[in-house]
Amino acid sequence: MATEGQKVVLITGCSSGIGMAIAVRLARDENKRYYVIATMRDLKRKDKLVEAAGDAYGRTLSLLSLDVCSDESVKQCVDSVKDRHIDILINNAGVGLVGPIEALSLDDMKQVFETNFFGVVRMIKEVMPDMKRRRSGHILVISSVLGLHGKTVRHTHRHFFLRNSRRETQSRFVLLFTGVAFNDVYSASKFATEGLCEGLAIQLLKFNVTVSMIEPGPVNTEFEMKLMTDVSKKEFAGADPETLYHFRNCYLPTQVNLFQGLGQTPEEIAKCTKNVIESPRPPFRNLTNPLYTPIVALKYADETRCLSVHTFYHMLYNLGGIMHVSVRIMKFLSCEWLRRRTISPI
Repeated sequence: MATEGQKVVLITGCSSGIGMAIAVRLARDENKRYYVIATMRDLKRKDKLVEAAGDAYGRTLSLLSLDVCSDESVKQCVDSVKDRHIDILINNAGVGLVGPIEALSLDDMKQVFETNFFGVVRMIKEVMPDMKRRRSGHILVISSVLGLHGKTVRHTHRHFFLRNSRRETQSRFVLLFTGVAFNDVYSASKFATEGLCEGLAIQLLKFNVTVSMIEPGPVNTEFEMKLMTDVSKKEFAGADPETLYHFRNCYLPTQVNLFQGLGQTPEEIAKCTKNVIESPRPPFRNLTNPLYTPIVALKYADETRCLSVHTFYHMLYNLGGIMHVSVRIMKFLSCEWLRRRTISPI
């Protein structure tokens, strides 16, 4: 049970990966500022978390069963928290889906949205009213660079200006997204979540409730590794031979290169998340991997999106060898200096 002065943090999807890393980092805070309620669907999978938490388990960290796809489970979980008082909600639970869209079932697609989008909606609906009544709270969502809007920019004739630009003449807003081939449905679920939270962030400011998005690129977790292993063996019945060839021989090797060269650890994402929580003015969007900034920046260069579409096309289909070498160089450089930087919200 939380002691006086501690912030109660509820985190979804803590059996492994990012969720577990965030739970452990907050629970082991040197000043014991947080009481963490780590949740997962199956408490039989708690052993790794309990081991990682060490003596924090039972003191500043407790466990609850929670299935974000079940209205009843969500309500029971929140009801079991003392006075339903949750200061910080971290929505981390998620599932992936990769492959040619014509070979994916609608049921699988719906399950992605049920978890990644409606799971977030369920949690927010259950926790938000109490935060609004208290006029205090912080809602965080572990999103993805695949669902990134990018920052809003103003477009005036041929020039682009950041939101804080003084030039206002004949300007209009341009929203920027990042999608990746063969991740169509997963990306769409993250786009939807980003849109939901952007609207909520505006509304909740009136109630002193903050919304923040944490947007990683590749993260080396059991979740990601298992997903890549499974899809490499899947037949994908319904996909034509040419598409399947491109998926297996272009997309999958590129993904492996990206994860090996640009992938972060769950602990890095947890560190960024803690920094956002402790920021005096938590940013709305937080890109965790600075190596991804040039890729996201492509969205600023051309409002028609043709530049980014054609760039990603050539990266995937025509520049596999060059990209492999480039990623290796970036990995070397990151080992030399970038990894030494403190990961901080931008």
